[in-house]
Amino acid sequence: MTNLWKYLVYPPVSVSDEKLRRSFASKWVVVTGATSGIGEALTLRLIHAKANLYLISRNEQKLQLLCQKAKENGCEASYAAIDLRQRDELDTMCAQLRDSLPAVSYLFCNAGKSIHRTISDSIGRMHDYDRTMDLNFRSTVALSLALMPSLKMAGGRIVYTSSVSSRYPFVPGWSAYHASKCAANSWCRTARREYKRLGVKVQLAYMPLVHTPMSDVNENYRNMPAYSADEAACILLRLATSGKFFYKPWWAI
Repeated sequence: MTNLWKYLVYPPVSVSDEKLRRSFASKWVVVTGATSGIGEALTLRLIHAKANLYLISRNEQKLQLLCQKAKENGCEASYAAIDLRQRDELDTMCAQLRDSLPAVSYLFCNAGKSIHRTISDSIGRMHDYDRTMDLNFRSTVALSLALMPSLKMAGGRIVYTSSVSSRYPFVPGWSAYHASKCAANSWCRTARREYKRLGVKVQLAYMPLVHTPMSDVNENYRNMPAYSADEAACILLRLATSGKFFYKPWWAI
C-alpha cells in the first residue's frame, strides 16, 4: 500500500494535552488491559493528563511501575493484578471495587483476547470459546455492573474497545473472537439506552487494525498498515470526550 493510501485508510489521529487535562485531571479512571498495547498507551496518556487511575492487568510488575509513574506525576493510583478470565478472581475484585472506589468518571474496557482457529479445529477445545467470551464479553459486563453506583455518582462513561471486523461478513477462523465481540456490542447498545436515564453514557469503538503484541502474533497482520497503539489510544480518548455513541473508520460503511 502506498503512503497515500495508508494516509487515507489510516488518517493521523491526535488529541491535545490541554483537552485531556480538562476532561481527566483528578478524575477516577478504570482501565483494563492496562500494561500492553492500546491499554498501556491509554494509561500513559491518562497519567500525563493527571487522571487518578485504577489499573487492571495480569502483569503485576508493569502495574507497579505504571502506578509509581502516576504517583510521581501527582496522581492517585492503584491496581489489581488478576486474570479477568478467571471468574472467581473477577467476582472478588468487583466486590472490592464496589466498596473502595469513589465516583468513577470513566471505565475503559480495553482488555481483549483474539484467537484464530477454524470451527473444525476447535473440536475438544471448548475452552477457547469460554476464555474468549469471558474476557471480551463477561468481564466488561461484570465491571460495568459493579461500578454502576460509582459511574452514576460521577455521571460517568463506559468505553468499550470493539473491532470493525464485527461489522462485516464473517470470515473463517474467527468464530470465537467475533462471537464475543458481537455479544459485547449488543450489550453496549442495550446498556446505552438503559443507562442513559441514570446519567451514564456507554460508548463503542469499532477499532480498525492496530499494531499490538496481540495482533502482531498473526503474520498476516504484522506487515499490514495499521494504527499504532498510541493512535488507537487517542481514538478512545477522543470518543470518551465527545457526545458520540460510537467510533468507526470513515471507510466502514
